Amino acid sequence: MNTVGVLALQGAFAAHEAALRGLGAHTRQVRTPADLIAVDALVMPGGESTTMSRLLDTSGMYPDLKARIAGGMPVFGTCAGMILLATEVLDGRADQYSFGAIDLAVRRNGYGRQVDSFETDITVSGLAEPFHAVFIRAPKVVTVGPSVEVLAAHDGTPVVARQDHVMVASFHPELTPDARLHEMFLQHNGFTIEKERG
Repeated sequence: MNTVGVLALQGAFAAHEAALRGLGAHTRQVRTPADLIAVDALVMPGGESTTMSRLLDTSGMYPDLKARIAGGMPVFGTCAGMILLATEVLDGRADQYSFGAIDLAVRRNGYGRQVDSFETDITVSGLAEPFHAVFIRAPKVVTVGPSVEVLAAHDGTPVVARQDHVMVASFHPELTPDARLHEMFLQHNGFTIEKERG
């Protein structure tokens, strides 16, 4: 059985793990290079992108994770995870890592600070019903490369996107009981879905 890892250095990783388990995925929290070796895909949660970047460095995971993503390991980044996966962070710190895995330029906290957090329903390509999106200090996509598929937008700005095996969302899908984006990520990458009954 394939194992879906959840990067567990910071952020709402437990909520992501619960969503994945509800879909029947076998999960593992990833904190070390040894954990990373044991997974077939990875979810990178929200949090603080510069702190996550530093923790990836001090944990020794950054080079291995960069190689795995470049080698085709499926990865789903939400909020700070999107920032870390983008090719360009317009207002990032000089010492902040980026995996350059999806051809997006993003601006950290592009929707404002914590007090500017909001929720809204968005239309996602491939989903029959709107998805309730929770934006908290969310990054804003500024430019999109030609190979990137925009799956959803809010006020004309992309908020869910995919390029090959990499999927990102500006918001926090794990903060709602709706696991359809996690399901979309798994299905796109050939993982079996076995939803919990009841």
